[in-house]
Parts: sequence; C-alpha cells; structure tokens
Amino acid sequence: MNDVAWLDATAQAELVRNKQIKPSELLDGASERIERLNPQINAVVTKMYDEAKKTIDAGLPSGPFTGVPFALKDLSASYGGVKQTSGSRFCKDYVSPLDSYIVQRHKAAGLVICGKTNTPEFGLIPTTEPELLGAAKNPWNTAHTTGGSSGGAGAAVASGMFPMAHASDGGGSIRIPASCCGVFGMKPTRARISHGPLIGDVMNGLTNEHAETRSVRDSAALLDATRGSAPGDPYVAPEPERPYLQEVGADTGKLRIAFTKQTPLGIPLHPDCIAAVEDAAKLCEDLGHHVEEASPTVSGENLVQAFTALWSAGNAWTIKGMAMAMGKEPKEEDFEILTWAIYQQGLQVNGGDYLLAITALQGVARQIAGWHQNYDIWLTPTLAAPPVELGWITSTPEEPMRAFQRAADWVPFTPIMNVTGQPAMSVPLYWNSEGLPVGTHFAAPYNGEATLFRLAAQLEEARPWTGKRPPVSA
Repeated sequence: MNDVAWLDATAQAELVRNKQIKPSELLDGASERIERLNPQINAVVTKMYDEAKKTIDAGLPSGPFTGVPFALKDLSASYGGVKQTSGSRFCKDYVSPLDSYIVQRHKAAGLVICGKTNTPEFGLIPTTEPELLGAAKNPWNTAHTTGGSSGGAGAAVASGMFPMAHASDGGGSIRIPASCCGVFGMKPTRARISHGPLIGDVMNGLTNEHAETRSVRDSAALLDATRGSAPGDPYVAPEPERPYLQEVGADTGKLRIAFTKQTPLGIPLHPDCIAAVEDAAKLCEDLGHHVEEASPTVSGENLVQAFTALWSAGNAWTIKGMAMAMGKEPKEEDFEILTWAIYQQGLQVNGGDYLLAITALQGVARQIAGWHQNYDIWLTPTLAAPPVELGWITSTPEEPMRAFQRAADWVPFTPIMNVTGQPAMSVPLYWNSEGLPVGTHFAAPYNGEATLFRLAAQLEEARPWTGKRPPVSA
C-alpha cells in the first residue's frame, strides 16, 4: 500500500477503474498512514473514516478520481453534518449545515473525503499553528512551519497521506504551503470556482479555492472537475478554451518570462530564495524561453496599507458572520491574540475606507496587467525565506500585531496575485542545503491557467520532484 500511496490521484483512480484495487482498500491505506504519521506532523485534525465508509458503501459516482482518498481544509469547504472549527476556539463546536458547491463537485468527481486538515485561526497568517488544534509540523523538518493557511493540506500531501488535498488561498495560502512542503500548488483565476451557496465572494475576490497536489496533471484534472460558476455568483471567470488536463504536455511555445529578485518593499530575500529563482530562470532559459530580469512598478507601502484594511475588515466580517450563525457573542477569550487585534482593527474600517482600499488594489491590478502585456510569466520566489521555525510568526500581549508584520515580511509576493486575481503557482524545483524545499512562484495574466499548466508540466518533466520523500512519510 505504501507503493500505491506515492502514486498520484490520477494513477490511483486508474487502478480502481481497472479493478486492480478497491476504494475501500485505498481508504484503509490512507487511514493507516494518517494514524501512523499524524502524531508526528498533526496535519489531519478531524478524521472522517465513518463518513468515508458510508460514501463507498452507498456507491461512488463515475468520475476522474473515483475511489481516491481526499481531505478538506478545516476552513472554507463545508461538509454537511461535520464540524468546521476554522482553527478557532470560537467555532470549535460549529457543524456545517450543508455541502458547499466545491464539496459537491469533489463528491461528483468520485473522491472519498476522509478527513479535514489543520489551518491557523480563520486562515489569517501563513503558518499553521492554531492554539485550538496545535501546530502542524513540516515533514521535511518538524521544527519548521508547514506554511499556511493550508498547512495541514501541504503536510498531508508531502508525507504521503493523500495524493492531493483541498486548499484555499486569500494571500498565498495554497502556494505558501506548497513551497514549504515541496508539493505543487496552483491558485486559479479569481472566480474560477464558485464559493456558493452561502458565500458570494470573500474580501472582494481575494480568496480562491483549489488544492495541494503531488502532480501537475492532478491539479489540472481536479480544476476541470471543480471549476465553473453557479447561479447567483457575483461574477464569473471566462471559460477555458479546452479542459486544463489537455494543457498538460501541450506545447508552451517560447514564453516571455520576467524574473524578479527584489521585493516591492525592498525587504531582503534569503540567499536560498535568490538561488532558487535564479535556478528556475536558468532552467526556463535552457527550455527555450526568453528570460530577463524585470519587475512591475508597484507602491509596496500603498499595497500593504490597502490590503491590511481589506484583510482586517474581512476578519471582522468572518467573526460577525460566525457569531450570527452560532447565535453567540464574540469575546476576547475565545480568540488568539492576533485574531482579536485584527478583529478590533477591522471594526474601525468604515465603508468609505473599505471602498478606498478596493479602489487602491484595483489600481495595482491595472498596473500589473499593463506590465504583463510584455510578459507571459512573472517569476519570483514564493517566499522571502525558506520555511521558518515554528513559533517565529507569533504575537504577544505586548505586541499583538507582531505575527502579522512578520508574516508580511516573509510573504512579499503571493498576496499580489490575490489582489490582481491572476492565476499563480508554486513549483517545487529547489531544496536548500538543509534539505528544506524552497518553492518558485510563477504568475500568468488573468485567465492564464492554460499557460501555467503547460509550463508546469514542462518543468515537472525537466526536473521531476515526485521521487523526493521527506523524513516523515509513508
């Protein structure tokens, strides 16, 4: 079963279709790996073995991933009748009333959902260390972060618990764990996947849903299965010309790639991150692409100020919404220090401030979209440094916003693509001398997932990463 565990989801589904393995056997294997590995990395926080068995016994639909074990992030994807804590003491007893559309599509694709993965409180910071659930630990070195906020998903896929797992991304939360855990993470174009039925959008479209995956083809096939709008959505993404899976292995053509080694705020990059982006630029050049160093002109301070206004107002919206859903009042003792501080800050953002922040961020999107007319791909480090040690991104009563500031310094690039709505991916092409993965970040213009999948498949073939195994693994 360990050999099967390291197959990607597409290959596991093929075994089921060919009747070489039963869905129940794949579930048993995943359950065994969770029980064996989770005490070391705390990636899975809710076990759903009984629900998974009932799903199999009821008969699985015929889909691209029929019988493949899968996990949901314990934050944004609702599974009716199962608790959804959002990593918060305030929500520790909350039970989702229904399946969100993306979960309905996961089920229709034949996936067997058997767990929920760890996340920081309300997904606010890029490290997964919630007080309620305990820290998720990086399978490459358990003293280091998995990233966040989809850190449990990243660790679960990297360790071999699942071939892929649901993730969401409001400021890098798919791509950051992908970088820290050495897996593939794609953030789709804004509105590519519906947030319904309970939510229209999150913070004016900052947040996207998708997954952490082991292979590029799994990411493409899963996006084919889950993409699309639903009636009542506030806006929709343009339809792709053809299924994304058909882009995997398709000719990229000669891409115009700009690579960047400086952050918008001038924060120094770790030498490993510079080495990773230079290595990726050289690889792209060797593959026949035009590569040059260039960056769009962006006011980093204005970007941070506007993003913070939106982020804090969004946190207030989240807490107020959960309070209404559960019928109880938010109290300071129910939240972590940073969460309460951001909540209080968000309560001070009035309607005019919120709309001004949106206007400023839309201005940034126009600047970058104009710059992208000269480039097919923008290549940067995913992060400003390799996976930091657990406990570094934390707040104290004396410095309640310290974790947010440290997070902003560590994550200088990924939030930009949430602001612009364009698709972006973290690709595991580089490991440092300490054996920690250092992801490389590629962004394409709006509606450019096809270009990214073609390039990602080319990189995967040229520099395969699926054979790498962390010390904590199946």
